Amino acid sequence: MKILLLCDDLMSRVRIESAWKKAGAEMLKKDGAQPPDLIVLDLTAREALAQIERLRAAHPGVDILAFGPHVDADAFRQAKEAGATELVARGAVVQRVLARFKT
Repeated sequence: MKILLLCDDLMSRVRIESAWKKAGAEMLKKDGAQPPDLIVLDLTAREALAQIERLRAAHPGVDILAFGPHVDADAFRQAKEAGATELVARGAVVQRVLARFKT
């Protein structure tokens, strides 16, 4: 599975990428030429909602999983309106994506 992860927090990004790579994921770069199978975006990133809108337009058939603080229901609602297909609390994002490897 080719995953595009957009996360500004270096510590979180390294932890998340490491877990997914161990499961066999190929991590893509934002400006890469390969289309992703899944896009995962941190809602605390700069311009997260605008990024979701741009990514939805560029990749209409690709799932966009947005993650953020579990208490920020407003951010989750806005992400859904912007085009995210799945929303998950920050603490569950690694396992939610790993579950896709089992199906």
